[in-house]
Amino acid sequence: MQKKRWRKLGFLRRVLTCAIALISLVALFSAHLHLFFPPSQVSMLPDPYKLPTQHEIQYQRLSRERSWIQPHLSKAPLPALKLDGANRSLESNKLWKPPPNRDFTPCVDPTSSYLAPQESRGYLLVHTNGGLNQMRAGICDMVAVARIINATLVVPELDKRSFWQDTSNFSDVFDEDYFITALANDVKIIRKLPKELMTATRAVKHFRSWSGIDYYEQEIASLWDDYQVIRAAKSDSRLANNNLPPDIQKLRCRACYEALRFSPRIEAMGKLLVDRMRSYGPYIALHLRYEKDMLAFSGCTHDLSIEEANELTAIRENTSYWKVKDIDSTEQRAKGYCPLTPKEVGIFLRALGFPPTTPIYIAAGEIYGGDSRMADITSIFPILMKKEKLATVEELDPFINHASQMAALDYIVSVESDIFIPSYSGNMARAVEGHRRFLGHRKTISPDRKLLVRIFDKIANGTMKEGKKLSSRIIEMHKRRQGSPRKRKGPISGTKGTDRFRSEEAFYVNPLPDCLCQKESTENENSTTAVIR
Repeated sequence: MQKKRWRKLGFLRRVLTCAIALISLVALFSAHLHLFFPPSQVSMLPDPYKLPTQHEIQYQRLSRERSWIQPHLSKAPLPALKLDGANRSLESNKLWKPPPNRDFTPCVDPTSSYLAPQESRGYLLVHTNGGLNQMRAGICDMVAVARIINATLVVPELDKRSFWQDTSNFSDVFDEDYFITALANDVKIIRKLPKELMTATRAVKHFRSWSGIDYYEQEIASLWDDYQVIRAAKSDSRLANNNLPPDIQKLRCRACYEALRFSPRIEAMGKLLVDRMRSYGPYIALHLRYEKDMLAFSGCTHDLSIEEANELTAIRENTSYWKVKDIDSTEQRAKGYCPLTPKEVGIFLRALGFPPTTPIYIAAGEIYGGDSRMADITSIFPILMKKEKLATVEELDPFINHASQMAALDYIVSVESDIFIPSYSGNMARAVEGHRRFLGHRKTISPDRKLLVRIFDKIANGTMKEGKKLSSRIIEMHKRRQGSPRKRKGPISGTKGTDRFRSEEAFYVNPLPDCLCQKESTENENSTTAVIR
């Protein structure tokens, strides 16, 4: 009995000795890990699928001297890193690489002959119309018009009667103080019409679309003989794209890309969204224009149910200021006039070579059909983010019921993205493309919808399959559609009158050559000079 006890005790001692040795080894190994990876560093290792907390990303309002839209402050796109941390392939390098900007840089300073504002002949009231980006372009054009007709510009009134029914005032969307002071050497701007002129008779005019300087200097300026106040009933496309004096074109760019910046609150929130998207790595901003208003306006009902098509038709018929009511959806789509569907965009991005781990920001309002319509693209690209996912309910609350302010947030995230891709060439797509060109020709891929829908139809009916062959074809189709420098396109040959102006590339889509100059190194000087090409 005694021997058995000693045996048991010996066995227990050996077990305890082994346990103590094992614990010591674990402790020693843990200490070595902490030497190489302190806790503070381990916590900083990137987790691409984890949204930063409020403590990790804090933001302050941007000062008035430092705005994200100023070219010299705008961050260059981050190097493209795969989310799994592996080395990038050559194909991935090509995917994220911006087009060569050929040393084009903004040149918007006035010429030597430019004078300070002359004595004002009266006041120009402006009623803007359309959505955010239509209003932005109109405001900048009206700055130029005020300069041409020697007017004092009253801070423009935003459209509150459009489809979106937004009640925002100018100062809710834009930095009003900065707008006034930034353009002080160009045009006198005041917040309100003087009290003594509130009841004065006004000349209410629908300025002629795409008008040149002669129209404003002669026909419109002659109204000062009888009126002290001229009211522009609409602001969209009222100034010609081309053949204007260089100083007027440069003024339009100063107004658009420097003076007309968003309110501090919108800028701060936009910067926060950009920072949070950046936490996932380089990202695509996808302007997925598949919202109810666009589909109703364009008459595009491809892949929709009969009930959905009827709903959109009813909206179009009941919207009085949409002039075209009878639209053939099939014909529209065949001509490339319809936005790509979410499913089509997913196929397009995959064909271009983007992996499933690509972070994508959806710059859009409510997608028609909701999550069910987004299911196809989500199954291909699961990291789809939008304002509502990146920000808390409390953070978005000040903007949520204001379409223009929500659109401004999308605009900021889109301009700052590594790649911008619009599914439709609407007002926002054109405005963002132009701004990205101004900031250094950042990569913007414009889908060739007319050719793509033919491919998508073949895939749908089984006569074509996705794969390397299709991918190569789509990549080749879009080699020259990535935002590289080129001069603004003129009118289509053979067009006349309004159709001729309508066929031109809009000024704010491509500010080259008026506001972008190419740097040229001289042989005799060490300095670099900028010349217009």
